[in-house]
Amino acid sequence: MTLKLGFIGTGGIAHHHVKNLVQMEGVALSAFYDVDIQRAQQAASEHNGAKAFSNLNEMLDGSDLDGVYVCVPPMAHGDAEYQLVERGIPFLVEKPLGINREVPLSIGEKIKSNNLITSVGYHWRYNESASLAKQLLANSKPGMALGYWMGGMPMVPWWRVQAGSGGQFVEQTTHIVDLLRYLCGEVQEVYAAYSLQVMGEQVEGTDVPDVGTVTLKLKNGMVATISNTCLLPIGHHTGLDIYTSNGVLELRSDALRELTTAGTTVHPNVANPYYIEDEAFLHALRTGDTSQILSNYEDSLKTHEITIAANESAASGKAILLS
Repeated sequence: MTLKLGFIGTGGIAHHHVKNLVQMEGVALSAFYDVDIQRAQQAASEHNGAKAFSNLNEMLDGSDLDGVYVCVPPMAHGDAEYQLVERGIPFLVEKPLGINREVPLSIGEKIKSNNLITSVGYHWRYNESASLAKQLLANSKPGMALGYWMGGMPMVPWWRVQAGSGGQFVEQTTHIVDLLRYLCGEVQEVYAAYSLQVMGEQVEGTDVPDVGTVTLKLKNGMVATISNTCLLPIGHHTGLDIYTSNGVLELRSDALRELTTAGTTVHPNVANPYYIEDEAFLHALRTGDTSQILSNYEDSLKTHEITIAANESAASGKAILLS
């Protein structure tokens, strides 16, 4: 069975998925939509028989697609997902789900009522380190966690504008929030403090905070702090450290470092998590078995809610209780 796939959005994250999909058997990249038709045409030209579209309705009605990748900037979520759900087309959507609470919640309700296959691009879950950390945590008592996304500012115009990206915690650090949920459990309270210290002077038009710290209380009694900055001229820490009765688990994109009384053991990540994520989505399209998808839309709404609550807390100066 050859799966016919389409792309909504043809930017950088779409390229990550395309590079994986062209290596897989039984996949035809058939349709590419972008608000910039030249980008869609460029993407389509690289695949035999693929067509480029500047009208989303035309693509979805005329391409007979088995699944679609939604790779649009945060502020552009909504219309694409509504149209896919209306037509019953399964989709993988890149994080974040949006820049507010209302639109993703509405989409989530429609997905649930239509029982549609979905996947969300929280690729950190697909690292070997995440599954190993789950096993190790089953045999220890975690008490707290510290998360980080400390680096520079991506130089795409929409990212530096709050109304475009939702800010760093929503657009980028959401990966660390999601990893915390995946490994340690649900969050019940959020308190955040943000500031714009440097980038407002260095990059014209910047209004997103460039430093922030978020304190989280989990339902199981754990506490966590996740901090981020985009003012650095260098890359620094990105990851999650979990402090347990057995020692420390340090999760980074390249490895899990396990610190115990016996010393430090490094467990490298070998596989490409994006590839595994794509395989899981295609498996679900072919078989209806969604068990390999580690993050669907319904689950991802919980991560998104935390990041939106952090923004609200930073604006109000008050802690936000989650349902």
